Amino acid sequence: MLSAGSNWFMQVTRRAKNLHLDSKTSIPLKPELKTLPIFQYPISRENDRRVYVWGLAEHGALGEPRALKKNRISYLSKPKRLSFAEQHRVTDIACGYGFTAYAVHSSDKNIVYGSGINTDSQLGYNLDEKFLNMIFIPKPITLPLQNASTKIIGMAAGRAHLLILTTEGLFTLGNNAYGQCGRPIILNENYEKSTAVHRIPDIKGNKIVAVTAGQDHSILLTETGEVYTFGWGADGQTGLAHYQNEHRPSLVKGDLAGQRIIKVACAADCVLALSDKGKVYGWGNSEYSQLSTREDNYQVNIATELHTQELGYIIDIAAGGCFCMVLNNDGNVFVWGYGILGLGPQVQKVLKPTMIPPTLFGNNVYNYNVKVTNIYCGINQLAALTNIGDLYMWGCNRFGSLGLGHVKDQFFPLKVAVGAQVRKVACGVDHTVTLCKPFI
Repeated sequence: MLSAGSNWFMQVTRRAKNLHLDSKTSIPLKPELKTLPIFQYPISRENDRRVYVWGLAEHGALGEPRALKKNRISYLSKPKRLSFAEQHRVTDIACGYGFTAYAVHSSDKNIVYGSGINTDSQLGYNLDEKFLNMIFIPKPITLPLQNASTKIIGMAAGRAHLLILTTEGLFTLGNNAYGQCGRPIILNENYEKSTAVHRIPDIKGNKIVAVTAGQDHSILLTETGEVYTFGWGADGQTGLAHYQNEHRPSLVKGDLAGQRIIKVACAADCVLALSDKGKVYGWGNSEYSQLSTREDNYQVNIATELHTQELGYIIDIAAGGCFCMVLNNDGNVFVWGYGILGLGPQVQKVLKPTMIPPTLFGNNVYNYNVKVTNIYCGINQLAALTNIGDLYMWGCNRFGSLGLGHVKDQFFPLKVAVGAQVRKVACGVDHTVTLCKPFI
């Protein structure tokens, strides 16, 4: 005798056999719909930007307080999208020693923000707010601007000073112990809670078009292609034919005479300059023969032409703590000096410029059009940007500052997994910030 449950199962089975199943069963559209609706992903505008950050978060330079940990040193070993940049249109970035500056497009006078170490007021001091030695969320940097329409042209950051170039001139903030802010040195000056913001309108009537910062000195490039420096000169990094400190912007001596310089690069005390003819000049620290084949010439205090003709036409330059890097118009990257240069774990010192194989930057038989277009470096890390927006980094990976997902040093270029097309890179001592364009 069948149970009630078994009887129900038999009925269901019979009905299933009578069903005609068509694998091409379709659902008719509503007659009023002529076409299917198309889902359109939002497309970014050409000037839309995103900011990704990584490295040490402990000092606030990443501008992401959510990255801080209570019981251990806080760092991000891979790129993280900066939430601040979602509410503000960031147009430029600069990294100093444990701090970051962000230029933003704004309708008011808050056109630059900062986060990170502020012990020397390098990120400014607002009398209306409590002074903070460390700023974990980007805050406005107050500048004595005359016009609300003033724009940021460029920025650079050193060990504890900040240069902000605007359409109203250059503004300098922070430590001035060596004259690196371009104003007279005051013995035993207290920089904590300092409201000092120095303005340099121009150089002898010539507009300033770009700024660069070393550890404790500053470099200005004028519209006529001249280079002026001020600050610490103990290693000859001011290029003024002496080793003293100088607070007044002064014209660099030596082989730059008669040359039109289009870019200057410096991360510490070694300086490179690039002319409009593709020639490279250098001055400053040369402990590892960065500026000369003579190993006993440790400091070069005037601009000296480097013999790079055999490398091709140079289009970009970068200078780290003890190494140099140049890029030619074929997209080839050359390095020399001391450190993790990208030539493998067995190579620590190279006297002559040596090319890093292009295949390490994504150039191969399947991607033969890929080439490096820009190079950057910090004191111990190096970076290269390709024409498709890919970022490669190598060098010392202190606190994950290479963004590779770990903290091991990297001995050859490796692609960083940034979720956007990278347009600019700023390297601090132990953190990195990138300005990017969305993929779509």
